Amino acid sequence: MDRHQGAPVHPDAAEGGPHPEGDQQHTCHTAHCTHAAPSKSHVRQRERLRDEHKRMRQPSCRMNDDEYQLLIRAASACRMSVASFLAHAALKAARDLDRTAAEIATEREVINELFSLRRHLGQIGNNLNQVAKATNAGADVPHTRAVLDAVHRAAKRVETFTQHYLDAQSHAA
Repeated sequence: MDRHQGAPVHPDAAEGGPHPEGDQQHTCHTAHCTHAAPSKSHVRQRERLRDEHKRMRQPSCRMNDDEYQLLIRAASACRMSVASFLAHAALKAARDLDRTAAEIATEREVINELFSLRRHLGQIGNNLNQVAKATNAGADVPHTRAVLDAVHRAAKRVETFTQHYLDAQSHAA
């Protein structure tokens, strides 16, 4: 032992020869130790930015567990950290506001149309139930044809909307 440092002294320690401990694992595992580097995930390291381009702002957002797991899987698939993935995706959307706004508007239009279809089908279903009840009671139901025509128009509306939506999705992809 070196009395001044408290460390063992070996004649071959600085010579590059074999260590006296043989193949035993080293106990020095510091951040700079290369004996046993910890396994890291395959996250692509981005190039360091110069000071004028350094990212200093740290926005935050809230997500539920399902959204966060989806985000983690997406970042991992792109071999990026979650923070890098968020920054990349948000900046891409911000640079193309016309497309982003169109996608959001399209989503709102889809939701509005689906709710409208749902209301319309509910009203037609109510009319159809009234026709069936009157027919089963033996009453004359002169508006049966009108109700059945409304059912066909609603079905056509659903079919047209669905085809329009699928066409829009295939053009976006």
